[in-house]
Amino acid sequence: MAALRRLSCSLLRTGEAVVGRRGVRALRRSPVRVLPPQKERGAAAEAQQSPRERPPPPPPAVERSAAGPGLWYEKAAPGDRRLGKVVTIAKSKKFRDHQGKVLLEGQRLIKDALEAGAVLQTLFFSTVGQLKELPEAQLKRASLVKVKFEDIKSWSDVVTPQGLMGIFSKPNHAKMSYPAAQLTSSLPLLLICDNIRDPGNLGTILRSAAGAGCEKVLLTKGCVDAWEPKVLRAGMGAHFRLPIIANLDWESVPSNLPAGIQVYVADNKEPGAQAETVSVLRGGGRTGSAPGDLKASVKSKLDVAPEHEDEESMAGVCVPELAAQYYYENWTQAPVAVVIGGETHGLSPDAIHLAASTGGKRLVIPVVPGVDSLNSAIAAGIVLFEGKRQLLQRHKQEGKRQKFPTAG
Repeated sequence: MAALRRLSCSLLRTGEAVVGRRGVRALRRSPVRVLPPQKERGAAAEAQQSPRERPPPPPPAVERSAAGPGLWYEKAAPGDRRLGKVVTIAKSKKFRDHQGKVLLEGQRLIKDALEAGAVLQTLFFSTVGQLKELPEAQLKRASLVKVKFEDIKSWSDVVTPQGLMGIFSKPNHAKMSYPAAQLTSSLPLLLICDNIRDPGNLGTILRSAAGAGCEKVLLTKGCVDAWEPKVLRAGMGAHFRLPIIANLDWESVPSNLPAGIQVYVADNKEPGAQAETVSVLRGGGRTGSAPGDLKASVKSKLDVAPEHEDEESMAGVCVPELAAQYYYENWTQAPVAVVIGGETHGLSPDAIHLAASTGGKRLVIPVVPGVDSLNSAIAAGIVLFEGKRQLLQRHKQEGKRQKFPTAG
């Protein structure tokens, strides 16, 4: 009851335009009744009994097994449309942006989020047994609402829902606790997503980045929202395995990159003649530039040719020529970043300028003549795992040199 009241108050702050005045008023009512767990209900009834009516205390072993604090939850009436409206609103981008909350669905995704330190606010579940597989400490701080599975099925966008949905505070990458196995396998390999607008592609790319051991992922403005439900489903928990920094303009990208990094762009243009990198940026084309220098270079370019939404307005922008090489050739002088462009608009001029300013190149995945290009998610997987292979091989070779130094 209290959970739904708090949730309805947050929806009021989102704005009546989302659900309408009547829907908001409906959420103010109390559609649930409080039900403590079985053991606590028995204890509450026992406390109301007189000493003569109260049964004798159980043996010590039974007392210890029942001593742990239980979880309280609320039970919603079947078919309550108000809760359906709550879930619908929680799926919207306006709710994510204005309220700073996200909706997660499924046992694995919710468990990964809780273990990474994401803050759960409200959990909708269909069976009490589902709670046993989740961290109890985090559940105690959240509002739990038990609903019929048929209701969750009607709210869900998936074909076979699991009967579990949670509303979380939008996770902050700087405050997350990523899995130890992921951190120990992390490589000096970064991914920059440029105008990835298909939710399934972005989710798959994030999953590949986590699997390859990327240090972090940067999403520029123009990418689909990383916390959209379709992206979350395709990501399969990648959101809680590595830092994802979203909604960056190109001017701020360099400040999120380590010093001395080289930026490469994945492209489908055949190498041909290996022309030298030519940059129109002042001071561009230097290998190992510091992030501050990159930021100044990108800013000077933006002052001359600001970013526009339509492609026609970009026709007059001078784009530097980047040398090209095949993706399986050596390119992993650590640290290194790879830019993956969207299938509709491809790489932006800003990405080319950033690569040129760091001495990077175009990475080409050769395909059979007549094939236009690869899916962006497939291309990302190929390039990232090749980068992982090269970095691990380089690390292994450097380890051998340290173990067996060359005689001078």
